Amino acid sequence: MLFVRSLLYHIAFYVVTFILLLACMLTLPFRRFGVIAIARFWAALCTKLLTLIVGGSYEVRGLENLPQNQSLILAAKHMSVFETFALVPLVKDPLFILKRELMWIPLFGWAVARGEMIPINRGARAKALREMLENARQRMQENRQLIIFPEGTRRPLDAEPVYKYGISHVYKALNVPCYPVALNTGLAWPRHSFLLYPAKIIVEILPPIAPGLDQDVFFAQVSQTIETNSDRLIAEARAEQAKPAPDE
Repeated sequence: MLFVRSLLYHIAFYVVTFILLLACMLTLPFRRFGVIAIARFWAALCTKLLTLIVGGSYEVRGLENLPQNQSLILAAKHMSVFETFALVPLVKDPLFILKRELMWIPLFGWAVARGEMIPINRGARAKALREMLENARQRMQENRQLIIFPEGTRRPLDAEPVYKYGISHVYKALNVPCYPVALNTGLAWPRHSFLLYPAKIIVEILPPIAPGLDQDVFFAQVSQTIETNSDRLIAEARAEQAKPAPDE
């Protein structure tokens, strides 16, 4: 049954994605807001489908403390595909930094370009970093919310974290509040796993880190905050899963 539910979700995910990418093509002559609206709807739908098809639950905490009309950084733990789309509906005008090669994918790349995301040439290194930061500064002047994963890539559940210092450069360059995001999504959608599990998924938006800190101080604070609270959410979900089922 777990395999069947996982298969059904993957099929639904790609069918919904393809249909809404086609819908995005209708918005290409206009500014980014049409693409962003469709992206937010797509992400919310794919999030809901996960709990409907696979089971489990999904809870967002701290959303009421997140401003919707100002520039900010969401720095999230990264252990699953789930957060790459589930965080999108939580903000009004999401912004991502992504590999420029993704811009070359038909339909997807066109939608990303119209959404005014930030491509980066990872082979150019120092030059790419400068260009990326300048692009990010320009985008943030329009009160956008940058979603970034400081670890750079998905980490297996319970693995040692490997945070990249690039988040500190972004924080210093943009000079906006950074909201750490803790989560436990690896319990439901493990890294490189086809199988999906009916877990209790929790995403928690934590109190912001104000701009202006020393980069090293910020780096230590954001990584420790994300890790400590993600471990707490993982433990909470595991404890609930371990509870015996109530008697019929």
